[in-house]
Amino acid sequence: MGLIVVAACIGLSFFGQLAQAQSRQKTPETAPFREPMVLGAYVQGGFIIAHTPRVAHLVKAHPTGFELNMQRQTAGNAPWHAWYRYPKVGLAFTYYDYHNPVLGQSYAATAYLNKSFLRTARHELNLRIGTGLGYFPVRFDQETNHKNLIVSSRLNATLQLRAEYDVAISEHVGLLLGVGLNHYSNGATTKPNLGINIPTVVLGLNYHQQRPFRPVAAVPGYVPEDIGRNFLNLSGTLGYKQRNESSRQKYLVNSLTVLAGRRINRKSNLVAGLEGFYDRGLLAEQRDTIRTGENLIDVKKAGVLVGHELLFGRMAVVTHLGVYVYNPYKSNSFYYERIGLKYHVTERLFGSVDLKVHRGAADVIEWRVGLKL
Repeated sequence: MGLIVVAACIGLSFFGQLAQAQSRQKTPETAPFREPMVLGAYVQGGFIIAHTPRVAHLVKAHPTGFELNMQRQTAGNAPWHAWYRYPKVGLAFTYYDYHNPVLGQSYAATAYLNKSFLRTARHELNLRIGTGLGYFPVRFDQETNHKNLIVSSRLNATLQLRAEYDVAISEHVGLLLGVGLNHYSNGATTKPNLGINIPTVVLGLNYHQQRPFRPVAAVPGYVPEDIGRNFLNLSGTLGYKQRNESSRQKYLVNSLTVLAGRRINRKSNLVAGLEGFYDRGLLAEQRDTIRTGENLIDVKKAGVLVGHELLFGRMAVVTHLGVYVYNPYKSNSFYYERIGLKYHVTERLFGSVDLKVHRGAADVIEWRVGLKL
């Protein structure tokens, strides 16, 4: 479930905004510091997980590919750098050949955070999580490629999760060995949407502009002024989705949300609130099955939710758990989950891209705009 949820959030190139946040949120005690770069080139190979019997015919070949990436080592120009022990912020281009004409190839651009858990002069052990967009030239087609049940749209969300070990072989060059998991999905925007899960082994080289890494000399003790303060978020969303595989029509989905929240420490907000949903695809679903003379059931829904926001400067990773309190048309489970990325354009105005799911199955990708009061 977590892979599907996170991956479909990826319409968000918001991770790229982390680099901008660094320059906008300088610490009061230090001047800006030029952050060193790390450049990488890797080869990788893996296999496709048969997560459902419907894709068993597509998992016999072993995907191979390569990756080129560029990382910037955060060094203390923003307070959150020190709070997270100076992660790297990166951009990557990834190519896969699936060695199967039904699947073809894929191209992906991702932005990511790379957090160190062990760092010495010669060794690094990192955990990397990235999100972005993938492009598949070959996709499902009812007439010409009906066996491709896992890629139904050329544009897909992608998730990369990877553990990496980097050992210095010279002053600036490191040998990298990694194991990872890659996921591609369109978040139910188009069906079929079974998605691809690819465990991989990665081998390559990194060029470090500065090694060993040296942060800003004086680590600031900056504490955000809004810790312990309450706030109110008002927002609305726009999304669309395909109802089933036989119909290519897309239906509009909207929601309105009111959240009360509190910043409890440097890294976290807690939120709770109310929201309402209107899915026009559920009306079409009823019209296909309703008997003559029967009335349509109300498809509007209302829910209560609790959630958490993990803060990275202007950026936040959002997770929600909600329960429907008004749900006349029982088209789904009684609860829902959401994960997404949120970015504050100003102190008051924010946007986010979220994935709403029911029991691990993608429901809709939500494009959100809101105000913080």
